[in-house]
Amino acid sequence: MEKHTIAPFRVDHVGSFLRPDVIKKARQEVANGTLAKTDLRKIEDAEITKLVQKQKELGLHGITDGEFRRGWWHIDFLEHLTGVEGYVPDTGYNQAFKGTHAPSYNIRVIDKVAFNPAHPFLEDFKFLKEAVGEDSHFIAKATIPSPNMLLRQELLSNFENQTIATIYPEIEEFYQDLAKTYQDAIQAFYQLGCRYLQFDDTNWAFLADETKRNDLLAHAIDPDQITQICTEIINQALKNKPADMVITTHICRGNFASSWIFSGGYAPIAKNLFQTNYDGFFLEYDSDRSGDFEPLRYWQNNGSKVVLGLITSKTPALENQENVIQRIQEATAYIPLENLALSPQCGFASTEEGNKLTETEQWAKIDLIQTIAEKVWNDVD
Repeated sequence: MEKHTIAPFRVDHVGSFLRPDVIKKARQEVANGTLAKTDLRKIEDAEITKLVQKQKELGLHGITDGEFRRGWWHIDFLEHLTGVEGYVPDTGYNQAFKGTHAPSYNIRVIDKVAFNPAHPFLEDFKFLKEAVGEDSHFIAKATIPSPNMLLRQELLSNFENQTIATIYPEIEEFYQDLAKTYQDAIQAFYQLGCRYLQFDDTNWAFLADETKRNDLLAHAIDPDQITQICTEIINQALKNKPADMVITTHICRGNFASSWIFSGGYAPIAKNLFQTNYDGFFLEYDSDRSGDFEPLRYWQNNGSKVVLGLITSKTPALENQENVIQRIQEATAYIPLENLALSPQCGFASTEEGNKLTETEQWAKIDLIQTIAEKVWNDVD
């Protein structure tokens, strides 16, 4: 069906897919010291190659590596930036998921932040692009965490200490370095042929959650001011974006083993969010926790697209097609149908543990989205 050939696509996805058992087993063997990392990479290469072909067969056009090489959707990237390190905190991961616990690992700023030109994600993308090939129907899509994720991490850590102040006595310099880091990341990916890049971001959902907003206020931090700062950091990061490169964002409320962290609609942050200069916005709308479509009124008709995450990646049950079509029609009260698209609300495995469904059920979700898109956009495209 897909005649709409500019990313984000009518049928798109956030990026991660369930890790095959062979990768999980190999990663555990590396941890145990019984398998070399080079052998793990060969296994990952083989599984990513199969995943690329599977995505093509299912009619997807934005092709990812499923984040198969990562343990986390964000930490693996952030800990390889200059001035950032991964570590095991004594108190565990500093965000509590509903009904489960994330592994005890996190990141922290230890020096001035910059992009590492030898960042391992660059080699990962080179492999993906080669696996996708030169067929113009498909494009290799890279996914990395937003710079706002590092900002939020420092906000949370400063509830307990003021370490960032020793590195950045003038906090505005930290914001500038974050933006410059991502300017350089964008150029590095672009030089490797990346034309579709996505910034994943739970920070906006954090700033929209009433409980979290109250926590910030209790620590004398104005969530509205932070929201404005986030907009400025993003726009500065995108300042020199090449004209032929699509950069989107995915707003997530937490996705670990089918659990979540944040609740609340987009109203507190929508105005600032839609002032960012992204080409597309992947928005979660799979549950009541996401609120209604009314905040979409802040969307600016500048050619960007909103990808409605109406299909949950957290549970295997397939959504009712007519209900989804009705919700898409409701969204057109704020955004023209030609500027809308459809996707799962999040990835299927934001961490290596994955959500609680099978690979067969995962692909059934993608098939469902294709079927719905055929009905909704056939006349538009």
